[in-house]
Amino acid sequence: MFRLLGNREVPAVGLGCMGMSEFYGAADEATSLQTLNEAFNLGYRHFDTADMYGFGHNETLVGKFINQENINREELFISTKGGIVRDVNDKYNVSVNSTEQYIRAACEASLKRLNTEYIDLYYLHRLDPAIELEESIGTLKALVKEGKIKNIGLCEVSEDQLAKAHQIHPVAAVQSELSLWSRDSELGVLPLCVELGVAFVAFSPLGRGFLSGSIDKSFMAGVSDDLDFRKRLPRFSEDNIDSNMQLVEKLKGVAERLQAPVSQVALAWVLAKAPNVHIIPGSKTPKYLQNNFDSRLLSLEPNVVEELNTIFSPDAVVGSRYPQKILEKSSA
Repeated sequence: MFRLLGNREVPAVGLGCMGMSEFYGAADEATSLQTLNEAFNLGYRHFDTADMYGFGHNETLVGKFINQENINREELFISTKGGIVRDVNDKYNVSVNSTEQYIRAACEASLKRLNTEYIDLYYLHRLDPAIELEESIGTLKALVKEGKIKNIGLCEVSEDQLAKAHQIHPVAAVQSELSLWSRDSELGVLPLCVELGVAFVAFSPLGRGFLSGSIDKSFMAGVSDDLDFRKRLPRFSEDNIDSNMQLVEKLKGVAERLQAPVSQVALAWVLAKAPNVHIIPGSKTPKYLQNNFDSRLLSLEPNVVEELNTIFSPDAVVGSRYPQKILEKSSA
């Protein structure tokens, strides 16, 4: 399954690289490079990173991967992001900056870390409401003209923001969270993306691993508060996880009936939402690469999609996707 992403057709399943640097426990660089290479060998072509992941480490890692002798840069579709500023003394304290000066500097720094002459898709990681869209999108438009980026993207924007930005310069992609337990985009920005011909790139399509069926209360008790971001997320809290696990048990029942892996069913549900949807499940090791990539081959019947819609109705999921403090700051 190939789908249009900006100026290229790529497999609808890409690789989210964030966890190779932080947020989901410790990672090993040698293993990460092995994972990136195995993903390429399996057919992955879309690799997603951002300047804030590991304070630049993730882009440097991806840069090492794409500059290996066995890799043809022209075959890859590299997306990265700029606009979220992290406090070096408190990694969860963030602000947003989408001024022309900052975005230009951030893009140049990303190009350097990636060691590439161009970025296939450059997102504004968040929009600063204090900055006019004409300035932010106009900066990206100029970067396209200069050949530094090929396509413009936006993250977690509203319908109004997308519509206004698209009038200034065509937006190639919107990246927002979409999964069985994060469905806000379905009734908002996703239909507009379809209408405008904008690709929708779903991050965390497995609910940060929860929808794979491998995370339970025991797992969460064993992860580090400092290293694993999920310890801060309400849906993974001790008060909420049991209720959410009941939903996953029902998902397992559907997967068993279909004779398919649980994670593939969850990913196939996202891909079935619209013909412009891409997914970027993450993986720190090669273990899940094939399984995730093959989700593009699993076709769900409409009655199965509707059954999953009912199981994971928004009011059935317990807990918000981020803590209130993070929601207020529009963090990633």
